[in-house]
Amino acid sequence: MTLPSSSNRPLHGHAGALARPSEQAAAWGEPFPPGHFDEWRSGALDACGLSPAWAQFFDELGPGGLDELPALASALERQIRDNGITYNVYADADNPQRPWSLDLFPFIVGPQDWAHLEAGILQRVRLLDALLADLYGPRTLLRDGLIPPALVQGHPGYLRAMHGVRPPGDTWLHIAAFDLAHGPDGQWWVVSQRTQAPSGLGYLLENRLAIGRLFSGAFEGLRVQRLAASYRALMRGLTALSPRGAESRIALLTPGPYNETYFEHAFLARYLGLPLVEGSDLVVRDRRLYLKTLQGLEPVDVLIKRLDDEWLDPLELRADSTLGVPGLLQAVRAGHLLLANAPGSAPLESPALLGFLPAIHERWFGAPLSLPSLPTWWCGEAAALADALPRLDRAVAKPTRPDRDIETLLGPSLSPSEREALAERIRQRPEDFTLQAYLPLSQQPAWRQGRIVPRSAMLRVFALADGPRSWRVLPGGLVRLAPGGQQIVSMQRGGSSADCWVRTHGDIDRTSLLRQAPSTLSLALHKRPVTSRAAENLFWLGRYSERAENTVRLARIALQGLRGEDASDPAVLAWLTACVRHSGLVLPQVPDATQAPRVFARALVAQLGADSGATSVGFNLRALRRAADQVRERLSQEQRKLIDALATDFDDRCRAWARRADGGEAEVFAVLEDTSERLSAITGAQVDRMVRDDGWRLLSIGRLIERVAALAHALAAALQTGAIDSDAGYEALLGLFDSTITFHALYQQRRDLVALLDLLVTHRDNPRALAWVLSTLRARVRKLPQSERAAGQDLLAMLPDPDGWDLVTLSGAKGGYGPAAATTHLRLIELLQTCESSVLDLSERLGRTYFSHADATAQTLLA
Repeated sequence: MTLPSSSNRPLHGHAGALARPSEQAAAWGEPFPPGHFDEWRSGALDACGLSPAWAQFFDELGPGGLDELPALASALERQIRDNGITYNVYADADNPQRPWSLDLFPFIVGPQDWAHLEAGILQRVRLLDALLADLYGPRTLLRDGLIPPALVQGHPGYLRAMHGVRPPGDTWLHIAAFDLAHGPDGQWWVVSQRTQAPSGLGYLLENRLAIGRLFSGAFEGLRVQRLAASYRALMRGLTALSPRGAESRIALLTPGPYNETYFEHAFLARYLGLPLVEGSDLVVRDRRLYLKTLQGLEPVDVLIKRLDDEWLDPLELRADSTLGVPGLLQAVRAGHLLLANAPGSAPLESPALLGFLPAIHERWFGAPLSLPSLPTWWCGEAAALADALPRLDRAVAKPTRPDRDIETLLGPSLSPSEREALAERIRQRPEDFTLQAYLPLSQQPAWRQGRIVPRSAMLRVFALADGPRSWRVLPGGLVRLAPGGQQIVSMQRGGSSADCWVRTHGDIDRTSLLRQAPSTLSLALHKRPVTSRAAENLFWLGRYSERAENTVRLARIALQGLRGEDASDPAVLAWLTACVRHSGLVLPQVPDATQAPRVFARALVAQLGADSGATSVGFNLRALRRAADQVRERLSQEQRKLIDALATDFDDRCRAWARRADGGEAEVFAVLEDTSERLSAITGAQVDRMVRDDGWRLLSIGRLIERVAALAHALAAALQTGAIDSDAGYEALLGLFDSTITFHALYQQRRDLVALLDLLVTHRDNPRALAWVLSTLRARVRKLPQSERAAGQDLLAMLPDPDGWDLVTLSGAKGGYGPAAATTHLRLIELLQTCESSVLDLSERLGRTYFSHADATAQTLLA
């Protein structure tokens, strides 16, 4: 039902209009489906028909009441977009990064309800931790028949490499997640559990920050528990359990920027003050884990992993994994690394295990589980199969193991023939299926396009270790909402999220990790290291930024030269051919411009796109975007948007003109001009809006290397072909160096070699002159870590020093013309070739020293 305007609201009471926002909400809310628990109208209802908590929530909206909701929804959407909160969808190839979906209304849990949940979750995490200790230790559960061996030893996530391992503090689980749902009678049920790398800790924080600000009055009035103290307890617990205690270094391991929840990894790492690392950032030496940084190898004592166990170590687990670290399990077994969570917990995530936990808890702890899990039948047992199949119309069929190609199916939603087909599949492969009682999920109010509508909800609650075999439950959680009319809650299937407000009658812990003075001072005094991977990607971000600018400028100049009045000048055509081929703007089989200028020009236009096979403008823009994706946590949202939009738009335009009969040649100059302007904006963001740490220094060095290589080659080619001797060639060279206006302001219409070399080679104030670029490059390299050691000196040894350059000598001004001029050209060409080869060699040595750490002299182990 659409939200009524102020002129046609229902009238109640003596005053005419609804007196309270809660009464408006109750009147406007769409009826919730029967047979489901109503989160909005649960318990003792207020006079308006809502629970007291929800009535108070709406009454705290302010004088505008529900009229403010559309504006609040727009503000929330804008905040998510501005903060760049994304959730990657694997199935969406065209738009893999979509904005995070967050609903306007929170999920409210009362104090008594939460006390019951908290006690039940603590019971379960202690049970699961003890269960892991037994499975990788004495294995009494298997010996006594309390768990079928097929569910453990037959599970692909059961790691024999962890047998006999005792993790630090005898604690296996540091972060455990439990998916809960309200049944129709208000009973909470455990639906599933996650123990390998549970997601949600970062997203629920973002949800809290966004919704807490929007409804600050209701947040305070309802006395909502804060979250920061639990995160601080987790970090203190990890430090206490770590082999090196207070001196420990902690990092967060991510699969990388293409993972569906990468935003969460980056946000959580920033919030906790941890370096975000990928497998390629790490190396194991002597059974110890090290982080590759620009300063050398730094030890890592604690690793919070955000990837499943099978990908952790290609030496002992999946050999095809590029996400993990070779030798990681050796470091774990040696006791030098605390891995959170300890590897080997994947069997606990099987839904079949839920059916065996109550008996195990009774056996070990002498008490029932206070928080029940849904009735579950593993079909691999004949008795369970016989009992479960007749219930198929009231059950959910799930895969027992993750490596089986089985989709979760809701029995009530299947036709009789579909249920019979499913039953036959189960009979054929019973061990692959687990049946769980169907639970109609509770209904949570949600805001959709001006309407309050019901959505099926599931709550994920987290238990966090705060010491040896000790946990606390985070007072909140990640609420996931199913799309309209659906019962399967999945973000991959178009679901959304909501903040979870846990109310308390007691004191509120107002700890904030964002406002801890000691932590801030520590960060200020001890800068976070720049990882080698981040540094390498920033280096290539700089190179591809400069390379894209150079190729755009060269393409424009080449097309102008091939179509202008001087298109018949063989020296200019030879120079353009040499530069275009060297930059990869055309494929090798294209005839030279000296032979077929029109063919060469058409090929240049046709091959500008990223899919043409040439390493042309589109290729460089796509590479620029890939490099930016790898370091997105270091770039502003504005810079990422500029890079993404430019690469996408250029590809689209290239595809559009490729379909046209004229090949799009009329539009190409406008596209190149627009691309050049947008690249300038990207460059400006790199220069003015990034912290100038060692990572930025590598980005700048990458740009400078690319500039020297491109410009030195272009000037040498102009001298070799004689293009420098013609007006057209002279002007084209100035344009390529982006120095046309400056040149004419200084030298008016002069066209001699001295003027050219003064501005483009020896000038110390022109950022396009080789002397300026090389001087700046040398200064930046000197500031890199270790630059004063032998390795740092070696980096500069082969790089030309422009301090020794002399304009008179370089130009041969005293030698006149004839043979002396020819000799001058040869010496100048040799110098330019040395500049080009030396910076390319510098690039290789930077890689060995700072990125791969292949040079032994550059490696240091920092205690």
